[in-house]
Amino acid sequence: MNRGLTVGEAAAKVGLSTHTLRWYEQEGLVEPVNRDGAGRRRYESGDLNWLILLTRLRTTGMSVRDMRRYAELARLGPQTVSERRRLFEEHKERVLERIADLQRDLEAINVKIEIYRQMEQDQR
Repeated sequence: MNRGLTVGEAAAKVGLSTHTLRWYEQEGLVEPVNRDGAGRRRYESGDLNWLILLTRLRTTGMSVRDMRRYAELARLGPQTVSERRRLFEEHKERVLERIADLQRDLEAINVKIEIYRQMEQDQR
């Protein structure tokens, strides 16, 4: 029988610290998870999938406020699908802007690399 993962195991599996995972719970980003007979949290695959999504949203710059809003909408059910889609579309636009900014930054770095390569060749 699969007893699920402990807080530490779940946190490690999705790349969070146990402190952050507990903080996510306190912030209402994670629904209360099942507990074993001793009262310890046990994370199942659905919980892990949710945590992975949250970590990706955070990594891509979504605010905790927006993440909380998304979690609230998801709990409300299918009637919030349009609002959830809009939230993700707005976030996607912000992510695309960040990617464009990073691309410009990378181009500047590549220019400097080429300048230094040329300088090295000129010194030979």
